[in-house]
Amino acid sequence: MSHLYSVENADLIFFKRKTNLSWGNLSSHASKLEDAGYIKIDKIFRGKKPATVLEITEQGRSAFEKYKKFIMNVFQE
Repeated sequence: MSHLYSVENADLIFFKRKTNLSWGNLSSHASKLEDAGYIKIDKIFRGKKPATVLEITEQGRSAFEKYKKFIMNVFQE
């Protein structure tokens, strides 16, 4: 979520490089975030090549901001 929060949307290759997760784990995490309403997953074509793009939703942005505030309070105490 932290990577997606800063870029708003990116393809799976970007997240694979940033997280070093396996394709299976990345897909599993993305599916769970989509089910929670935090991200939107789009299947697109770039030229003739398929790509999967993840985009943060308003609900996801709000949830991540709440999480950041919580973590900041935990470490300030």
